[in-house]
Amino acid sequence: MRGRSRLAIAAASISALALALSACGGGGGTTTGSGSGSGAGASGGGEIVIKGCTPENPLVPGNTSETCGGDIVDAFTAKLVHYNTDTADPEMDIAESIETEDNQTFTVKLKKGYKFQDGTEVKAKNFVDAWNYTAAAKNGQAGSYFMSVIEGAKEISAEGATGETMTGLAIVDDHTFTIKTTEKVSNLPVRLGYSAFAPMPDSFFADPKAFEDKPIGAGPFQIESRDTQNTVLTKFADYSGENPANVDKLTFRVYTDPAAAYTDVVANNLDYTNEIPPDQMIGEAYKSDLSDRNLNRASGRFQAIVFSPNDEQLKDNVKLRQALSMAINRELIAKEILHGSVIPAKGWAPSVVDGATDTACGESCTFDAAKAKALYDEAGGYDGVLALTTNGDGAHRAWTEAVCNSIKNAVGADCRVVLTPDFATYNKQIDAGELKGMFRSGWQMDYPSIENFLGPIYTTGADSNWSKYNNPAFDAKLAEAAAAGTDDEANKLYQEAEAMLGQDLPTTPLWYPTTTVGWSNKVTDVKINAFGVLDFSAIKVKN
Repeated sequence: MRGRSRLAIAAASISALALALSACGGGGGTTTGSGSGSGAGASGGGEIVIKGCTPENPLVPGNTSETCGGDIVDAFTAKLVHYNTDTADPEMDIAESIETEDNQTFTVKLKKGYKFQDGTEVKAKNFVDAWNYTAAAKNGQAGSYFMSVIEGAKEISAEGATGETMTGLAIVDDHTFTIKTTEKVSNLPVRLGYSAFAPMPDSFFADPKAFEDKPIGAGPFQIESRDTQNTVLTKFADYSGENPANVDKLTFRVYTDPAAAYTDVVANNLDYTNEIPPDQMIGEAYKSDLSDRNLNRASGRFQAIVFSPNDEQLKDNVKLRQALSMAINRELIAKEILHGSVIPAKGWAPSVVDGATDTACGESCTFDAAKAKALYDEAGGYDGVLALTTNGDGAHRAWTEAVCNSIKNAVGADCRVVLTPDFATYNKQIDAGELKGMFRSGWQMDYPSIENFLGPIYTTGADSNWSKYNNPAFDAKLAEAAAAGTDDEANKLYQEAEAMLGQDLPTTPLWYPTTTVGWSNKVTDVKINAFGVLDFSAIKVKN
């Protein structure tokens, strides 16, 4: 729950996955793009430094719900399944098999001998205990939503609940456990590669605070040290999986200014950045600086504006939200400000996801100044300053100002951009309900399913439901879709749920960003996965 050459990402067959996931490993071949690297002249070992940002919370997998912490978590953890770098297809990792006969009761068998970084073996109890901990309300974990499909989750995750275990999880033996869902969930195996489903070592439950100081996982990297500017990871020598790290040391360095990170990459003082400044996107200028050191890929990402549920003028005024949405000239901003690095959106899920239609927002996402003004006046307008808030450590200032100008010119609202210091502060303000007006929302898919662009963001009570959307019919439609027997049936129902967002407009879609990255002349084998994230294991240091 965290957010790129055009490459279609095919979501694996939902109905077949539960029975047919095979025990294959590896991250898959090379992502096409300028200078992605063949590995020639590269070897294992060495150190690299990549652009990072400030995590909102300590790096507990079940409590990490944003990209700044999520990327680090994915580097040091392993899960039941691993998503193929090229296709996003789930492949077995810690799991030996995941089987079901009814899409409601799943039997998970683990590979024997898979090790945590403290030397202990990953066992069934490490999954069951971790998921129960994440689900329990008393622990306040951001990832509790993802456990909600498991039988008994709602009873222990409800506000004020004191329970600690879900009835739907049962340990059979050290290497086998079962999952029973409240209803049929045909794509459950697809979801299980998300970080909230990572196992936790026994040491975590003995002392969670000590774990926060130095987290332990079962992934290809282990955390060596952390401070406010750097998180240093080293290669886990006893890693048990199929995707071992090529470099000996990987450092995430916090950059609050994307332009500074870009300059350091061009000068070979930083080895990787996942953000190219807007001015360098003009005419693809970055390709001059990074002629054989850049890559562009379509991926499962989405950007929107949230209409604050704490704003009395907006929260119950659908017509006003529609007017403001219609006043945004997405096509012009995408072309003139973002220089073709995004695809204007008319729906809530990008076309790289199976089942997406990009039509649900309809007229509300089509710029029409005259209609917007008429609707704005009919809705009563907006009194005072209409804030559009975003984090100041991302490359968002130019386009947010363009959005405000578009709204101001079309309907006359006094729209002004407000910048917070960093992403961590921004998230805390949202969680505390401090923001009024509008604010930016970005989404990077957690798993390759259209459901992931709907459920975690708009289901009643979900942690990432920043709009506080509450629609029982929407929730019920998602449950119906999850129980569908075929991909086509599920997708049709998910589309019906998405259409409800088009009617209620708790957020307004803006665009689907592509991922454009750059790297230093020190590294090769740079691969970007379908989530728009660097394949940390694949990258190599040149000889």
